[in-house]
Amino acid sequence: MSYQEKHTKGFISNFIKSFWEFETCENECYYEILPDGFFDLIFEIKNGQITKVSLTGVWTKQIQISIPKNIKLIGVCFKLISAEYIFKKSIKELKNTTTNLPTNFFGCENFDFGNFEKFTDSITEKLKYGLKNLKEIDSRKFELFKIIYDRKGEISVQEISERTFWSKRQINRYFNSRFGFSLKTFCNILKCHSSLKHIANGKLFPENNYYDQAHFIKQVKQITGSTPTNLYLNENDRFLQLTTIQTT
Repeated sequence: MSYQEKHTKGFISNFIKSFWEFETCENECYYEILPDGFFDLIFEIKNGQITKVSLTGVWTKQIQISIPKNIKLIGVCFKLISAEYIFKKSIKELKNTTTNLPTNFFGCENFDFGNFEKFTDSITEKLKYGLKNLKEIDSRKFELFKIIYDRKGEISVQEISERTFWSKRQINRYFNSRFGFSLKTFCNILKCHSSLKHIANGKLFPENNYYDQAHFIKQVKQITGSTPTNLYLNENDRFLQLTTIQTT
């Protein structure tokens, strides 16, 4: 397989983490996807033509997937605030699953899927234009997601509430109604995901804000379904994110 990823910059980075491209070869691929605190719009390309467009929810547990042979996948990795301000809907029902969209979604039939750079430029401009025409974005939500993603989940619910002037009860009601999980769960997922780079490099002790080694192992296993050691070993390239970390 081949993989590349391009991270966003500027204002659009508040809504999109990155763009990615994944190509399989002569064999079907089987992987497990680990929770990362984002959701994806995925374009499936075969012989230069769009065959499928899908939208994932947010993963709160490991998910097994298979990718057909000789397929190119191009994805847009969205931050949670995009559900409301780009897709304009709750993605609660999509938690740990996906839904298929029309193959002309976002006018994607006009994108150049043969050129990753051109594709990312085209969809970035389209999304920027849409965001310019939005009514004012709720400053509390904008600040909330900026803080949490910048801190990679290493922040208490109490501090978030104080910094956004938004009660913990209201924040959790918003998260559960929009995404299907609590703010604390979201922070734990981000914190665990940020540990994957350390784990991939064989650092099997807590680099982030965990109480101790036992707490680190418990939290990682709770979110990923595997211990840090098993993630590091990544037998048969089982865990896709760990495999792609090693290829970028």
